[in-house]
Amino acid sequence: MKSFKALLVASYGRHYLARAIDDNQKGLYQVTSRGKQHLGAVGDILEVSETGPEQAVIEKIVERKNLLYRSDAYKSKSIASNVDQILIMLATEPGFSPDLLGRAVIAAETAGITPRIILNKCDLPNKLPAARKMLEPYIAMGYPVHEMSVKHDPSSVASLLPHVQGKVSVLVGQSGMGKSTLLNALIPNAAAQTQEHSKKLDSGKHTTTACRYYDLPNNGSSESFAGALIDSPGFQEFGLAHLSESELQHAFVEFRPLLGQCKFHNCSHGDEPGCVVRSAVDAGEISAQRVELFRQLRHESHNADAIQSRLK
Repeated sequence: MKSFKALLVASYGRHYLARAIDDNQKGLYQVTSRGKQHLGAVGDILEVSETGPEQAVIEKIVERKNLLYRSDAYKSKSIASNVDQILIMLATEPGFSPDLLGRAVIAAETAGITPRIILNKCDLPNKLPAARKMLEPYIAMGYPVHEMSVKHDPSSVASLLPHVQGKVSVLVGQSGMGKSTLLNALIPNAAAQTQEHSKKLDSGKHTTTACRYYDLPNNGSSESFAGALIDSPGFQEFGLAHLSESELQHAFVEFRPLLGQCKFHNCSHGDEPGCVVRSAVDAGEISAQRVELFRQLRHESHNADAIQSRLK
């Protein structure tokens, strides 16, 4: 029974597809896990054993650099691992959720992943000012924002290329923001790769719920690794119930210089006296919307802890 290393390139629930990356082993393999101890994420490096023609089982998941995932009080869902940056796809229309944007940024900060915000459909002038207004707190904190019109302005796509080349990026966002259009613009053979994945797994019906790993085209570069893009399904919620209150405090970058200065050590940054975060909001230095997001995430974390305690 052959053993080799493979890169997990597609995930449909607990059905995986991996690409052999050993010099003496090639091709795509349907990969299964033994129980719950080896639940993979797209981007994982696996040690697998061949169990049949183009089939293998996971023996080990190589230690991850990071893992991006979301969770509620009852379960968690992996999005991607071993990534350098998260591309958060927004659009002027349909309107994006500032709550989901904030949660994606917090997830990235906690996992040590660089967030990069993409605002698509900027060719709609009537919608652009309101979208820009919603992004002002993130621009003020130094997060990069790329204004694009993926469908109508190829130069805006070209301007993103230097920021994704040589990196593993994960693309996240609500449905309807233009993720698939951007994917196809950056990776002209993405449709062919998708078809190959689905054919190999015989799981075409699962494509809308799949995470997939795509290689960026080399375009004549001398670099051995041109980069990769991990596409995730569109989502309408992004739970972060797994984060502790301390992790949340540190994930809000604008809170960091103020931590430990509130009158009460367990300050919720609500109505407590001597709250330096609320003072910063009153002074226009911190966004009130971001503080409300922190309070909501703190509530969800405490609620999840209470539920888990009852279930034990």
